[in-house]
Amino acid sequence: MTALGELRFKPLNFGRWVIWGSTALVFVVAPQVFDSGFARALLSQMGIMIIFALSYNMLLGQTGLLSFGHAVYSGLGAYFAIHALALIGRGSLVFPVSALPLVGGAAGLAFGVVFGWLTTKRAGTTFAMISLGIGEMVFAASLMFPGFFGGEAGISGNRTAGGPFLGIAWLTFGPDIQVYYLIAAWTFVCMIAMYALTHTPLGRIANAVRDNPERAEFIGYDARRVRWIMMMLAGFFAGVSGGLSAINLESVGSGAVHAAVSGGVLLAAFIGGVLFFFGPILGAIVFVFFAFALSEYTPAWHLYLGVFFVLLVMFAPGGLSSLLLLNLRVAKFGKFGRLRDPYVGVLGTGGLLVAGVALLIEMTYHLTLGIGTDSRLRFFGFPFDTARGESWVFAGALLAASGVAFEYMRRRFKREWDAIAVEIEDWRRDNPEQEQ
Repeated sequence: MTALGELRFKPLNFGRWVIWGSTALVFVVAPQVFDSGFARALLSQMGIMIIFALSYNMLLGQTGLLSFGHAVYSGLGAYFAIHALALIGRGSLVFPVSALPLVGGAAGLAFGVVFGWLTTKRAGTTFAMISLGIGEMVFAASLMFPGFFGGEAGISGNRTAGGPFLGIAWLTFGPDIQVYYLIAAWTFVCMIAMYALTHTPLGRIANAVRDNPERAEFIGYDARRVRWIMMMLAGFFAGVSGGLSAINLESVGSGAVHAAVSGGVLLAAFIGGVLFFFGPILGAIVFVFFAFALSEYTPAWHLYLGVFFVLLVMFAPGGLSSLLLLNLRVAKFGKFGRLRDPYVGVLGTGGLLVAGVALLIEMTYHLTLGIGTDSRLRFFGFPFDTARGESWVFAGALLAASGVAFEYMRRRFKREWDAIAVEIEDWRRDNPEQEQ
C-alpha cells in the first residue's frame, strides 16, 4: 500500500484554463465585433498564418532548424486540398469540406517524410541551404508541370460543392463568417496540439537537440531522427494551414510555394519571438496586418515591414513576446507605475516620429510612382502637395523635431528602466527564499 506521505495532489492549472478559455472566447467574439467583410477576411488570414507560423517554430524555435523552404509543405498541402475540393465538386470524391485540412496535412506530412529524410541529415547552415534548394526546386516544378499545378492560372474549386455540413441546410461554408469559424476551430485545435507537443518527451528532447545535439546523442537519442520527426510534424501542421488557405481562397497558384512565402513566415516567427510558444502567434497577427491591412492603404507596406523588422531585431532581438514578458516581470514586482510617464513620452514622441517618417515615405512614393498624376495626396486626412516646397519642409521639420524629442524621452525611459532592473535584482539577491 502506498504510504500517505507518498501521495501527491496536483492542483488544476487555472491560469492555463483561463488563457485557453479567453483565446476561445476571442475566436468566437472577434467576427461579431469586427463584422465587415474585409475584417473577417483579415481574421481568417490571421488564423491560417498562426498555424503556419507555429508549425515553422516547431523547426526553428524548438529544434533549432532554420528553414528557407517551409512554403513547400503549406503550398503542396494547399494543392492537394484544392484538387480534393475539385474532385468533390465533380462528384468523384465523397469527403467533407470541413475535413479538407487533413488532406493538406497528410500531404505536408508525406513530403516532410521525403524531404525531411534528406534535409535533416545535417543541421545549421547546411540544413538552411538544402531547404532553400528544395523550395526553389518545388517552385520551378510548379511552372514545369501545369497538369498538377495549373500553370499561371492555378487550380480552382468550390467550397460549397460538398453540400451542407452535418445535414444542417444553412451550413455550407459559402458565407465568409462560416469560413472564418471553420478556420478558427482548426486554428484553436492546432494551437492546443502544438502546445501539448512542447510538453511531451519528444518536445523536450527536441529542445535538447536544439541546444546541444552532441549531449543528446550521448544520453542515447538520435539527433537526426528527432529532427526528422519534428520535420514531419511541422510539415503536417503547415499542410493543414495550406488546406485552410485552399478553402478560404478557393484557388491555389504557384505563388503558394514561392520563396516569399517562406520568407514571410520566417519574419512572422522572428517578429513574435521564437523562444516562446505565443511568440509566433503575435508575429503572425502583426505580419498579416502589414501584408493585408496596411497594403490596402499604401504601396510602401514592404518598406514599413522591413523597417519595423530591423528596429525590432536591433532593440528587441527576442521579439514582441520578450518585450511583453519583460514588462510583466516589472509589473510582478509592483514597479510598472514608475514607467507610466516615460512610456507616455516614448510612445507619444515615437508616434510623431513614425508619422514624420511615413509622411516622407508616402510623399516620395507619390512623387516617384505617381508620374503624370495629381501631385496632391492626403495623409491621415490632411492635404499635402508634393509639388510645393512647404509640404517637404513641414515633413522634414516634423521628422527632425520628433526625432530629437523621441531621443530625449528614450534616454529618460532607459534610465528609469535600468534603475528598476537594478532594484529587482537587488531584491532577488536579498530575498532568495521568496523566489519561486
